Amino acid sequence: MKTKNDFSLSLTVKATAKDAMKSINHVDQWWAKKMKGKAAKLNDEFSVHFGDTFVEFKISELIPEKKVVWLVTDCNLDWIKDKKEWNGTEVIYTLAEKGDKTQIDFVHKGLTPESECYESCKPGWTGHLKNSLVKLINDGKGFPE
Repeated sequence: MKTKNDFSLSLTVKATAKDAMKSINHVDQWWAKKMKGKAAKLNDEFSVHFGDTFVEFKISELIPEKKVVWLVTDCNLDWIKDKKEWNGTEVIYTLAEKGDKTQIDFVHKGLTPESECYESCKPGWTGHLKNSLVKLINDGKGFPE
């Protein structure tokens, strides 16, 4: 459940919810080339790495073709003072088929305008989601960092 200040974004893609979820799970194909672990099943653990920055996740909730929640279990956000700021936050994808398309509602619960990284994380998420995840789902090729 999102509070009004949590960062959120809605995307519409030309795919079934099943295919969209499969693409979301392929984190290394749209977000981070340096990914360890798996991101497909409940309790899977994975991490993404960007230089000295890393984020570790556990899939804490999964409803196939409808919703996946990534709980941040540890992180090192190298560019800000509070390097553990994302710890305990949740990255939530909720999917709903609308005709031949799927709407993906993205929420980073705990990432609010009061967060130290908000001003850099907001455009970061927006870019990765709109310019890479959508292209992976619609065109078969994303642009991971």
